[in-house]
Amino acid sequence: MPENKTQRIQRKQFLDEYKGRPIGNLWTDINVINPMSQERLEFTGQKPEILIKRCLELTTQPGDLVLDSFLGSGTTAAVAHKMNRRYIGIEMGEHAYTHCKTRLDRVIDGTDAGGITKAVNWQGGGGYSFYELAPTLVNIDSHGEPVISKEYNAEQLAAAVALHEGYTYSPDPQCFWKQAKGSNNSYLFVTTQAIDFPYLDIISKEMKPGEYLTIAATTLPTEMKKPYRYISLKYIPQMLLKKCKFGVTNDYELPIIEPPKVEE
Repeated sequence: MPENKTQRIQRKQFLDEYKGRPIGNLWTDINVINPMSQERLEFTGQKPEILIKRCLELTTQPGDLVLDSFLGSGTTAAVAHKMNRRYIGIEMGEHAYTHCKTRLDRVIDGTDAGGITKAVNWQGGGGYSFYELAPTLVNIDSHGEPVISKEYNAEQLAAAVALHEGYTYSPDPQCFWKQAKGSNNSYLFVTTQAIDFPYLDIISKEMKPGEYLTIAATTLPTEMKKPYRYISLKYIPQMLLKKCKFGVTNDYELPIIEPPKVEE
């Protein structure tokens, strides 16, 4: 986003203020957070909002995207929100809920009176999306065979396979096998039930001319006795083994899911 005239003037004034000073003077006027401050959270290593504010003033403009891959207590996200920056914060553990989420909720509803709130005249507003990494989809059992994780229910499994295979997960309420849609009238059906020929006959009769279907299942017929011109069959693990790491927690190559909103 290019700077407008006002932003250029503000940036020049800010940089001129520090021109010619030793770099140490840029930071020594910032103190640690007072234990009694409204900004203080019970979190080791919490940074003062004014420190993050200065970093963002020096390196970003309103509307820029800020990434903090170790969000901690949520300071970077809170400051970026108050300063009209877009942001992505990544964090593990319960404090993603107990610190980061609750802090951003207070920023948005205007009840966060600490940090840089008064300095930037923050009144509240805005919003954010909260995502949680999905559990590992494929695990290896005690015999070394790939198996679907027990943490997935049927709907989550279908959505994950659709994502990996390039389909849009959008179940048709009138047709059970149209779980996900691809291009050119192609569909994907994911199931853990055993697929047999009577089952395929039912689906084949329901298909309209020009429709194509891929069925991903954990159990398939040993051999195809009857030709189904517009239906292809695949085993689920084989579809995914080349696309994700299995048996690993916090695998960032896996899909993400948006959990329900946490009630305060």
